[in-house]
Amino acid sequence: MKKILMTMLCGLMMSVAAQAQTVSETPFGKGKVYAAASLSGLGLSYSKSQDWYLGVHGKGGYLIEDNWMITGNVGYDYRKASYNSFSAGAGLRYYIEQNGLYLGAGGNYYHEHGYDDFMPTIQLGYAYFLNRTVTIEPEIYYNQSLKNHSEYSGFGVRIGIGIYFE
Repeated sequence: MKKILMTMLCGLMMSVAAQAQTVSETPFGKGKVYAAASLSGLGLSYSKSQDWYLGVHGKGGYLIEDNWMITGNVGYDYRKASYNSFSAGAGLRYYIEQNGLYLGAGGNYYHEHGYDDFMPTIQLGYAYFLNRTVTIEPEIYYNQSLKNHSEYSGFGVRIGIGIYFE
């Protein structure tokens, strides 16, 4: 009887171990969908034209390959001392070595009262997983104005919450 129980227990353990090896544990695997919301500004950005502002941004993405995501984003910036602005754009994000660190690049259409611009942007961020699908994502970014570098280009800090759907 002991031999039968031990044999069954060993068989159960081997089947569980085999199942665990076939399930993908890659957090940034091909085919996942991404949605995020973030805040920027809060006095942490630098640009000559901005004293204080609060930005609210939404981003969506799709992992086209492991560690490679295409993204789309929209944003609204509230400024205390000048006109509010709207932006929309697309980009590409690369996750480095499955540790959550990522590099991003893209382009944004930027609109403010009487001013339109195209701004290439680069980002460096970190996706810290709270659980299997939800992340907190601090990010440093740089937006480069093509029309008026001294007034509209600048560095900033953004913090957001992201969700990775399978």
